[in-house]
Amino acid sequence: MKRVCIYGAGAIGGWIGVKLARSGCEVSVVARGATLQALQADALRLDEGGATLQAPVRASASPADLGVQDLVVIAVKAPAMAEVARAIRPLLGPDTIVLTAMNGVPWWFFEGFGGRYAGTRLKSIDPDGAIAQAVPARHIVGCVVHASCALRTPGHVQHHFGNKLIIGEPSGEKTARVQQLASLLAGAGLECVLSEQIQKDAWYKLWGNMTVNPVSAMTGATTDLILNDDLVRGFISRVMLEAREIGERVGIPIAQQPEDRHQVTRKLGAFKTSMLQDVEAGKPVEIDALVTVVREMGEMTGVPTPFTDALLGLSRLHARVHGLY
Repeated sequence: MKRVCIYGAGAIGGWIGVKLARSGCEVSVVARGATLQALQADALRLDEGGATLQAPVRASASPADLGVQDLVVIAVKAPAMAEVARAIRPLLGPDTIVLTAMNGVPWWFFEGFGGRYAGTRLKSIDPDGAIAQAVPARHIVGCVVHASCALRTPGHVQHHFGNKLIIGEPSGEKTARVQQLASLLAGAGLECVLSEQIQKDAWYKLWGNMTVNPVSAMTGATTDLILNDDLVRGFISRVMLEAREIGERVGIPIAQQPEDRHQVTRKLGAFKTSMLQDVEAGKPVEIDALVTVVREMGEMTGVPTPFTDALLGLSRLHARVHGLY
C-alpha cells in the first residue's frame, strides 16, 4: 500500500499526508488554488511537538495526472464531496481503498449496517446518489478522526492535540485489508484503533460536535464559553437527547448522558471548533452532515426533533446570510 493520494490537503489531510510520506509512502495530493501553488513550490509541512516536518509531494488539480492509487484519503469538508465524486474516478483501481476522514454522518452510513434501515440513502448527504455511484461501497473504509489541527498557511499545518484515527469496514468485518491499513497508519506514527462498528464511532463523535459546532459558528464563542452558559448548555443537551434516541433506533445506543459528554469537551479547554474556523475563513459550513442529516434520520425513525429543528433553522439561516451555505 505504497501509492497514497490525499484528496483535500487541509489541516487533517495535510497532517495525515506528512505522516504517511515520512513513513515511506509515495504521497500525492489533489489540490487547487493557493494550496496547489504552495505544494508545487515547496513541501507539505507540519508543525508538531516543536519541530517542523517536511514532505515533498506530487500535487495536481487533476486526479488524472496522478493515476490509480492503493489508498485515497478523502479529507475534504462535506460540502465539497459532490465535486470530489465527479473527479475521483482516475484514482480508483479495483483494489483501491478510500478512507473517509470526514466529519459528520457519511453517505455510506447504512452500507451493511442499520437493521431495517440498511441500504437507506441519506438524501441530505447524497441527494441524487451520485456520490455512492462515484465511490462504490466496496472501496470504503470509514475513519473517525480524534485530532485537532489547523492551517497556518496553505500547505503548512499546525498540529494542536490528539493523534487518534479510528478505522473500520462499514460491515464491521476485520478484513485483511483493514488490518493492513491499520498497520500502515500505526507505522506512520498515528494511533490507529480498529473499530468493531465504525458507524457507532462516527455517531458518538457527532453526538458531541453536532451541537457545539453550529452554536460556535453562530456566536463566535469558544467551547468553554458555550458550556459555561446554563441556557445554551441546556439547549444543547436537549438536542443530544433527540440524537441519542435516533441512534438507539438504528442500532447505536449511547449509554452516557449529555452532561457526561460535556465534561469530556470541557477537558479540551477553550478551543475554536472546526465550523467556527470555517466561518472565520469564509468557507462553506458542514451543516448538512452534522445537523440536517440528524433531522432526516429523526423523520426516518419516527423520533420528534423540535430542538434539532431549531438548531438547524438558526444555523442554516446564519450560514445563508453569510454566503456559507
